[in-house]
Amino acid sequence: MKNKTAIFKHVLRAKKRYTHSILMLLLFVTNYTSAIPPNFTTREIKFVSEGISLAGTVFTPNNIQAAVVIVHGSGQEKRMIDFAANLANNGIAVLTYDKRGVGESAGVYAGPEVGTNNVDFSNLNLLSLDASAAVNTLSKQLHNDQISIGLIGGSQAGWIIPLAAEKNKKVKFMTIFSGALITVKEQLRFQFFTNGDKNFWDTHSEEEARKHVFNDPDKYEFIDTNPNDILSKLSIPGIWIFGSKDIQVPVKLSIEYLDKLKSTGKPYEYKLFPNLGHNTAFSDDQEPMKDAINWIKNVDKLKIHK
Repeated sequence: MKNKTAIFKHVLRAKKRYTHSILMLLLFVTNYTSAIPPNFTTREIKFVSEGISLAGTVFTPNNIQAAVVIVHGSGQEKRMIDFAANLANNGIAVLTYDKRGVGESAGVYAGPEVGTNNVDFSNLNLLSLDASAAVNTLSKQLHNDQISIGLIGGSQAGWIIPLAAEKNKKVKFMTIFSGALITVKEQLRFQFFTNGDKNFWDTHSEEEARKHVFNDPDKYEFIDTNPNDILSKLSIPGIWIFGSKDIQVPVKLSIEYLDKLKSTGKPYEYKLFPNLGHNTAFSDDQEPMKDAINWIKNVDKLKIHK
C-alpha cells in the first residue's frame, strides 16, 4: 500500500513539473513573439485640406519600396489601421486618415452612404481633394522623391482615386478594389436592382442586368461622375481587383470599359476572382491583397506612358 502511495506521489510531482515546464515554454514563446519589433514605425499627424483639419497615421517601413494613401469607400470610415499595417509589413509606406467628419477629423460627413449628398460629384470631388492633400503630406513625410506614391482603396474610392490622380501629379499609380468603371447613376441602378441578393447571379443573366443598368429610372438626381472621362486622360499605371459575384458593381461591364481603355494604350490591368464578391480586399481569401501588394512593389518596373 505504501509503495502505491509513493508511486502516486511521484507521478503527481512529475505531472506538476511537466505542466510547469509547458507553462514556462508558452510564456517564453509569448514574450519572444511580443518582443519581435515591427517592420515599421507609426506617427500620428494632422494635415489641412480645403480649410479642414484631417487626422491620420503614417506607417513607415524599415525598408520602403513604395508608398500609398488609403482612400475611403462611402461609409463613415476612420483610419484603416490593420489594412495599413499589412501594407507596411510588406515594405509599403502608408498614410491612412479619418474621413472628413469622422473620428478625429473635422468637417462634415456627407451621408447617408447611398444618397444624393454622398454620391454627388461635389462630394466625390471634395474627397479627392482630401486624398490629394494626403499625398502631399505623405510625400513630405518620406523625404525621398524617388519613392513612388500611389492611391489605394475600394468601392466608392474607384471614382475618387482617378479624380485625385488627375489633380496631383505626385500620384504615380492606382490600386482599386471593386471600383466601378460606369457612372455613379448606372452603378446605383445596378445596386438597387440586385437589392442585396447574395445569390443574384444564380438567377439573373448579364443581359438582364445591363438592361436595368442602362434603362432603369433614377431614384436620386445629382451631378453624375463618369470615371472613364478621367481615366482616358491619365497615363499612370492602374490595377483593378474584382470579384465575379459582386452585386454592387457590374464587373463584366466594368472590365469591358477597362479593356477599351487598355486598347488605347493605357497602362491598366485587372485581376478577377471568380468566387469573391464586392469586398475583395477584406475577404478570407488573402490572394487579392497579395496580388495588390506584389503589383505595388513592382510598379516602378511597369512601362509608364508619358
